[in-house]
Amino acid sequence: MDILYGPWREGYFTDDLSDCVFCDIVNSPSSDNDNSVVFRNKDLFIVMNKYPYTPGHILIIPYMHVDSPEKLPRNIWLSMFSIAQDSMNILYEYGAHGINMGMNIKSVGGAGIPQHLHLHLLPRWNGDTNFITSIGNSRVYGVDFNSVYEKIKLLAKKYLG
Repeated sequence: MDILYGPWREGYFTDDLSDCVFCDIVNSPSSDNDNSVVFRNKDLFIVMNKYPYTPGHILIIPYMHVDSPEKLPRNIWLSMFSIAQDSMNILYEYGAHGINMGMNIKSVGGAGIPQHLHLHLLPRWNGDTNFITSIGNSRVYGVDFNSVYEKIKLLAKKYLG
């Protein structure tokens, strides 16, 4: 068996887990930098994915704790997608050649945090699939997370206010 060493993920396995990590972020705006929040408005927030597929992977998350879109008030649903549309400009200016956007709804739908709905925006680049991804079923994150966070946060101010 091959072992891929990733000590930066230790907290994911050892920290005391709350009932909902997204609700924890909702309720702690004073910790936005520690939680990698790049934007907040009255209905939702945007956070960098703590364990991203690609640099700049962001999540758009409503404050309301629901597990499926039909439970959201329509105005919040529309706000999520309006913000997603504007957020695409952030990722394109960051350098993305394309973007994957989607939701995994509930555990069976593939959601890693199934109890709190969230929308993924993943920047993609020409040639971003490589040998280790294709053969090793692993991903390599080749840039500093905090540096990416600062760039995305600055671009969020430009495009989202």
